[in-house]
Amino acid sequence: MSTETAQITPGQTPPAYLPTGQNNDDGAGGPVRDQTEEKSKKKRRLEYPPAPEPLPVPVLDNHAHLDFRDGLVKVTVAEHLDTAEALGVSGAILVGYDVASSEFSVQAAGEEPRAKAAVALHPNDAPRLAEDGKYQEAFSRIDELSRDGQVVAIGETGLDYFRTGEWGRESQRKSFYDHIALAAERGLAMQIHDRDAHADVVKVLDDAPELPGSVVFHCFSGDAELARICNERGWYMSFAGTVTFKNAEGLREALAIADPQLILVETDCPFLTPHPYRGQPNAPYMIPQTMRLMADVREADLGQLCQQVMFNTNQAYGQWV
Repeated sequence: MSTETAQITPGQTPPAYLPTGQNNDDGAGGPVRDQTEEKSKKKRRLEYPPAPEPLPVPVLDNHAHLDFRDGLVKVTVAEHLDTAEALGVSGAILVGYDVASSEFSVQAAGEEPRAKAAVALHPNDAPRLAEDGKYQEAFSRIDELSRDGQVVAIGETGLDYFRTGEWGRESQRKSFYDHIALAAERGLAMQIHDRDAHADVVKVLDDAPELPGSVVFHCFSGDAELARICNERGWYMSFAGTVTFKNAEGLREALAIADPQLILVETDCPFLTPHPYRGQPNAPYMIPQTMRLMADVREADLGQLCQQVMFNTNQAYGQWV
């Protein structure tokens, strides 16, 4: 951990996220997050939030996109993880959603011992790739990347009926089955992207000839009914900043009844920044904000919940920190 980022003051923006003139965003690097809100189209605040109080027991960020650019500054993977570690987040899984981001995740995890990688084609991309005749080539590259020792999961894969209409759903389902089979073959966990498709995601999982040992609903977005299904099947539920949103009562009901051995935590950064910083850039150091809300919802001791979440993460993916 670097000396500068180790000196984190709760209530103040961490040093690595403050514009200095040397780290201003010049548009280089990975994809850049839209500067407007998805629904309202209002201009977002691009300043990173202040640091929360550190966690008493470390946890891992189960799902992060550190290739994505957001905010007013460039932040390296090492700076992200230095800052997070100082606040009780000891590492992260860097998640792919296409060939380029999957290659980034594998390379970054190879250079950073606090990170591991997940690789996949996003369900929204599968129909476009199939339409262009490029799906098989892209999936073959994901297959190749999945053999790397830094890869602990296939993801994010699944179904998304919010952005993809009926025209692309068959391609999504085929891609989902392909990724399930790959995860099972490689003995890797699987991270599921499920948006407005709960029933069909469960059906695909139930119909698959073989499932991987660890099935993770990334950014769990279901209600208590889906949580009960996950409890019955032994599927992990990973909660993101969305569980802190004012309109997320159904998510909190799901969290309240989730089997404690199946609960994980994530940022999905740079998206889904927890309340009251919704819409601002997100980063792994914001996990404590979400964990505290999770402890409140479950009426649990924060340290004990952190210990359980860390145990669950190690069970799902194997231990690396």
